[in-house]
Amino acid sequence: MTELLNRYLVPVLRRLSENTYLSAIRAGMIAIVPLTIIGGLFLVVSEMPAASWQAWVTPYKPLLEIPVSATFGLLAVFVCFAIAYDLAKQFRLEASVSAAMATLVFLMVQLQRGEAMGDEVGDLFLNMGGLGSEGVFTAILIALVSVRFQALLRDANLVIRLPKSVPSVVYESFLSLVPMLGLVIGFWILRFVLDVDINRSLQILFSPLMTGLNTLPGILTFTFFCTLFWSIGINGDNTLDAVVGPIFLAYLAGNVEAAQANEPLPYITALGFITSFVNVGGTGATIALALVMFFSREPGYRQISRISMPTQIFQINEPIMFGFPIVLNPVFMVPFVISAMSLTAGTFILMDLGWIHRPVIHVPWTTPPIIGHFLVSGGDWRAALWGLVSIVLAMGIYYPFAKAAERQRMSSEVPQSPSKPTPEQH
Repeated sequence: MTELLNRYLVPVLRRLSENTYLSAIRAGMIAIVPLTIIGGLFLVVSEMPAASWQAWVTPYKPLLEIPVSATFGLLAVFVCFAIAYDLAKQFRLEASVSAAMATLVFLMVQLQRGEAMGDEVGDLFLNMGGLGSEGVFTAILIALVSVRFQALLRDANLVIRLPKSVPSVVYESFLSLVPMLGLVIGFWILRFVLDVDINRSLQILFSPLMTGLNTLPGILTFTFFCTLFWSIGINGDNTLDAVVGPIFLAYLAGNVEAAQANEPLPYITALGFITSFVNVGGTGATIALALVMFFSREPGYRQISRISMPTQIFQINEPIMFGFPIVLNPVFMVPFVISAMSLTAGTFILMDLGWIHRPVIHVPWTTPPIIGHFLVSGGDWRAALWGLVSIVLAMGIYYPFAKAAERQRMSSEVPQSPSKPTPEQH
């Protein structure tokens, strides 16, 4: 089985994780993390669930909501710029010019006319919803298409090239003129002449994923494949993040918009659900395994557990993944998958019942467990308590497997007693 996975599945997954376009999407998602954190901090201050705090902060809410709207409300704009910037660098284009070009096209397709007054044509205005969560998929598409189109025209030499003696800024501007004109005309025809609602079309296209990942079977399936890929040595989070990352981000933006409108939060599996509530101490809740083996009788396991603990507090678990190892080790692979799926199911059910606040804040994935639970949920102490319970639960899952591995290793390392010397040896 292992040989078949290494021969057929692993190469495919590695090529997928190294794909240029998926890599650019991942990089773009990472680049906007500081913006979501800043917006989230202001949201926490504005929506802290405490009666005394709300009584004090209510007069200041209009001011506090400005940074939230400036970050989450313009999320798709930042996504478009960041993805185009990274992809342009990979194609050896002038990154800032390419990113600006893609952002221009994205903003253009978000224009729409107001209602006509009699025979008059309505004024153009920006669809603000499309600049936020509604336009994330459009932003990704336009970023990828724009940069790829520019690279194709450059490679085909269908661009305006000035002498190298002119300043580089001027040179790059004219180099991008033809691609920019082609993109503007193409998307102008698509959006305004043919009247195609790109935002809506992409939402319909991705609606199965958008709906499925916010259900218990859907998120369990995602967790299973993520941990399975890790079990065979492929970073499951990175491999799948380019596909699901924009969806989880759109979920989070939707929850933020609902929180601002004092409406129920619509999404359980928003960004932060997996990174904080499931990946406790790293994918597979491996901090629990390190705690189980912290005082192991087997010196190797004990040493690896203690060495890995400082990194696992900050959600980095490679030392234990490859040190025990968990990768390609059936003894640890089983509880590794079961722990992640158990925490996924438990967290989903608790949030669905309303016993834990749903994700509304984005924190860095390196935020320690329990603290991350508290912050992601918008300051819900019950979420922090569940974080502690999650570690104990995962320890219970890992314990029998860990002790079996410990006994197996110790029995194989028992030195044989030296044989008695024979008379000839005397």
